[in-house]
Amino acid sequence: MTATKFGALIAGILALVWIWWGFWAFVLVALAMVVGAFVGRIVDGRLDVSSLIDAVRGKRSSS
Repeated sequence: MTATKFGALIAGILALVWIWWGFWAFVLVALAMVVGAFVGRIVDGRLDVSSLIDAVRGKRSSS
């Protein structure tokens, strides 16, 4: 599945949630998707948690 098709699928799911259950359900589902994406990247090893924490704290990278 290409990224475009996957993005369209996610957008369709979010649109249906908004239509069926309203705005706040849409926000909750979207937030859960974002959290799930971050957890997935951490598990896959594609997101370095320590550098993410340093960026949030305002520390600069060493490179």
